[in-house]
Amino acid sequence: MLSAILNQSLVFDPGNPEEALRQLPQRKAVFALYGENEAAEPYIGLTPDLRRRLERLLRPAKSQTKRLQLVSRVRRIAWRLTGSEFESLLVQFSLLEQVYGAKALERMHLRAPAFVKFHGGNPYPRLTVTNRPGLKESQWAFGPFPSRAAADRYSDELLKLFLLRRCEDNLDPNPSHPGCVYSEMKMCLAPCYKGCTDERYDEEAEAVRSFLATRGESKLVVIRNQRDQASEQLEFESAAKLHAQLEKVEAVRALAPELVRPLNELRACLLQSSANPDEVSVFLYERGEWRGPAPFSILGMRIQNEQSGSSSLFAQPLAIQPVPEAVDPAAAKASRDVLEARMEAALESLAAPRPQPNATIRQTVRQGHLALLTRWYYRPQQKRAGEACFPARDESGALHWPVKSMLRAVGRVAASNLH
Repeated sequence: MLSAILNQSLVFDPGNPEEALRQLPQRKAVFALYGENEAAEPYIGLTPDLRRRLERLLRPAKSQTKRLQLVSRVRRIAWRLTGSEFESLLVQFSLLEQVYGAKALERMHLRAPAFVKFHGGNPYPRLTVTNRPGLKESQWAFGPFPSRAAADRYSDELLKLFLLRRCEDNLDPNPSHPGCVYSEMKMCLAPCYKGCTDERYDEEAEAVRSFLATRGESKLVVIRNQRDQASEQLEFESAAKLHAQLEKVEAVRALAPELVRPLNELRACLLQSSANPDEVSVFLYERGEWRGPAPFSILGMRIQNEQSGSSSLFAQPLAIQPVPEAVDPAAAKASRDVLEARMEAALESLAAPRPQPNATIRQTVRQGHLALLTRWYYRPQQKRAGEACFPARDESGALHWPVKSMLRAVGRVAASNLH
C-alpha cells in the first residue's frame, strides 16, 4: 500500500487551496496526489521543495497557461520527507512499482546496466557483454559498468592480456578446423583445431575468471613477484619487461571501477543526508535490493573540519552544536566504540531477513534497484551527493564492512550538511 510509504497526508479542498498549501513543509519530499476515487492511479512526483511544487500544480492560474493544473481534481495530498535525492528516487520507484509494475522502469528512464559475462558453463569459456545477466549465472557476471561501450572496452583490453578465444561458436574441436585470424596472430590458444589441450585452456580460462573477480589483482600479484624475483637475481632486462607488462595490467584494471564485482557478491553501503538533521541515513544494497534507510545518530560525533587538514572524528570540538546533557549525557562524549556500535547496529538492522515478494515483482525491484545504484555511482563526482562504502575481505577471505572508514564517510556527509 502507498500509505505505508507516504507517512503524512492532508485533505485538499479545491475551493480553498491556500489552507492546505500553507500546511505543506518547504522540504525535499516525494508526494502523491489523489482524486475522489482513491483507487485510481495517483499523480506521483518528487521535489526539493514540496510547497513550491504543489503551489504550481494546485494554485489556480490567474490567466491562460500551458502549465499542468490539477486543482479541480485533487482531494488528498500524501507525502514523505526525504533527506537526499537518492532517497527520493528510491521512494519514487517504490511507489511507481506498486502502481505500474514493470512499467516503473520506463517511467523513471532506468536502463539495465552492462556486465561482462564469463561463460563458465561452456566447455571452452569466452567473454561477452550483456545487459541481462541471469541470476543462475550471477557468479560469472561482472559489473555494473557505466555503459555498454565501457564494458566492451574493458572486455577487449582484458582479452589482449590472455589467450582466451573470441569466437562465439559452440566448439567441436577438430584438427581440420581452419582456425581464425586470432590463432594466426598467436592471440588465442586455438582450441577449435586442438591447438592446445583442454587442461591448458581451462587453466587460461580460470586465470581470466580470477582477473575479473579480483579486478586484476590476481595477475598483478603474480607479475610483481616475478619482477621482484628477477631483480633479486640481477636479471634487469627480464625485470624491465615484467614491469612494462605490469603497467599494461594496471591500465586494464583502471577500466573497471571499484563498483565492478561479481553480481552475486555485489554489496554496497550508501551514506546519505537525512531529513533529520541529527542523523545520517544508511542504505544497504544486498541480494540485489536496496534496504533502508536506517538512521545513524551523529549526536556526540565531532565532525571533521576539512579546512584544518585533520581527518579525525574527534579533533574539532567546535564543529558540532552542543548537546544538552539533560537529554543524553553520553551523546556529548561518544567514544569511538560507541560510534562503531551504532554503525554495526544500523547494518544489522538492514541485513535482517524479511519476506520475499513473488518472482515477477522481485525481478522488477532487482532491475530498478540495480539501475539506481549504477545511476548514482556513475554520476560526475561534483554532482554525486553522499558516500559509498564496499565490504573488504580479511585474511580468512570473509567479507566485512570497514566500519572505521565508514565513520569517516559519515563525518564527511554530516559536514557537507553544515555548509
